[in-house]
Amino acid sequence: MRMPFLKRGAPAVPAAPAADYAPAPGRGQRRRGFWLSAAAGMFKASQVKENDRWPAIPVSPDVFISTRQQILVARSREQWSNNDYVRGYVRRCRQNIVGEHGVKLHSRVVKKNGKADSQAVKAIEAAHAEWSEPGNCDVTGKLSWRHLQGLAIEHAVRDGEFIFRKIRGDNGGKFGFALQVIDPQRLPIKYEQTRWGENGNFVRQGIEFSRFGKPIAYHFSSVDEWDDYFYNFAGQGFIRVPADEIIHGFVTEMAGQRRGIPWTSTGLFRMHHLQGFEDAAVQNARASATKMGFIKYREGTGPELDDDADVAGSIEAESLSFHELPEGAELDKFDPQYPSGEFAVFTKAMVRGAATGWGVSYNSLANDLEGVNFSSIRDGKQDERDNWKELQAWLIETLIRPVFREWLAQALLRGLVVTNGGKPLAAHRLNDYLDAHFQGRRWPWIDPKSDATGKVTEIRAGLNSPSNVIRESGKEPNRVYEEIAEDIELMKAAGIPEQFIMVMMGLLPAPEPSTFKGDESVAKEPEPA
Repeated sequence: MRMPFLKRGAPAVPAAPAADYAPAPGRGQRRRGFWLSAAAGMFKASQVKENDRWPAIPVSPDVFISTRQQILVARSREQWSNNDYVRGYVRRCRQNIVGEHGVKLHSRVVKKNGKADSQAVKAIEAAHAEWSEPGNCDVTGKLSWRHLQGLAIEHAVRDGEFIFRKIRGDNGGKFGFALQVIDPQRLPIKYEQTRWGENGNFVRQGIEFSRFGKPIAYHFSSVDEWDDYFYNFAGQGFIRVPADEIIHGFVTEMAGQRRGIPWTSTGLFRMHHLQGFEDAAVQNARASATKMGFIKYREGTGPELDDDADVAGSIEAESLSFHELPEGAELDKFDPQYPSGEFAVFTKAMVRGAATGWGVSYNSLANDLEGVNFSSIRDGKQDERDNWKELQAWLIETLIRPVFREWLAQALLRGLVVTNGGKPLAAHRLNDYLDAHFQGRRWPWIDPKSDATGKVTEIRAGLNSPSNVIRESGKEPNRVYEEIAEDIELMKAAGIPEQFIMVMMGLLPAPEPSTFKGDESVAKEPEPA
């Protein structure tokens, strides 16, 4: 029954009979059915049918990662150890994101007048290069900084995340700062507590968070060392490490995500089936390569068999040999024809699907350049390299820059960043010395001559700058300019004519070619028309 709308101070109005407000019988049901039918026709993917195995209820990142992350990591590691395509993808990520030289530091310290502080720049870069060597940056004394970067990428691809512990003080070596690599699986994904202490913290997926979701501490099952903070919970031992000692890197793809998932996840299903298909194809190919035959006898012919006999007889055949069959015997050949043409088609389809999910070109992942032309491979490489650049930026934000800040602070306090004159840089100017550029690997194009010509044209037309072109090549402009100036001075000191130097540097046009007859130089004559 509907209640009338009452104004303040107005007398109550008796409610009208329900029949005056009730819709016609069945009209509401028909209208609701019409709208449901219209909505179902708009997005067919939203339709739910009986025995449909397509999920219809979304789950939060916490639920998904808590129940599935460990399985994905186990299967990713298995495929990495047995599947060449997965192992090749991990290698390509390391080679293209980190590269042979790693992400390089280019300090950009400037003086108060705005000019580059070359002494501070050289001091910081020299000290960082020393720290980057094996024995200083890795707490075990075995790995270099470039190797640690590559290990971080390999863990991220294969396990979905990487974990480094910051070791400060005397245990951090000469510079008072080093890194310890921790297997992400030592952070138990299923360890959770709804409340930790009286401050409202909670533990989810092995990480302790504040009520707002900020990491407070990490609860490891082990960090390969004796620790006074070791404690037991539910019969299992844990070590609580404060969050400011941990660098936990993973690509965040969902709001509220607390742990990473392997980058190989989307292609694991295809790679697993491809591996099984290849195993079956190998077995079939081996059977096909083994030609066999059977001897059968017409009714009423052939030898008599005992109850314990399994085979009536056999013929061992050699090449170019002829044999006579017994009376009544016929040869029945067994000649399977497999694998056939569908093997290559299926393999290509599986690898192409995995490459799409992983952000690499099929030709690179499969090492297949059949049918590739210049335009197609250039387009594929451009998209792939954009993906590498994005992941380089992620690595710099997550690992490279935070480590640089921690290292520089400790090195300045210990007086280990020294100029050529032997003067240590002042620790109170830390914020000034943090100004730096981190350059990731860059890649040459297929036709470098055409690309170089295009870049020169852009510079002369005012559409690009020499500094930007140099950065895209993976170098620092200031270093290139300094090397050019040094080379010119060295060539002058060696007695090379200045005009020749200018021509070689591209600052003057080259002279007309000439021919030589004997010891005399004669200008080349124009060819007759």
